Amino acid sequence: MTPWSDLTPDRQLQLRMDYQAHLDSLPPTCSLDDKVTAFANWLASHDVAFSIEDVSPKRSRK
Repeated sequence: MTPWSDLTPDRQLQLRMDYQAHLDSLPPTCSLDDKVTAFANWLASHDVAFSIEDVSPKRSRK
């Protein structure tokens, strides 16, 4: 799997736009953990690794 942080900004944007189309078919959730888990699972099906650290990499470096 390719780490999210290794993808180009253009590839990350394309994946986020593709995920949004998928997300529009799902019930909404307010839980950040649920959102991150769902996004990570969807990305895994596209051979991309994503974790909570990828949500705010600047914050995790402190």
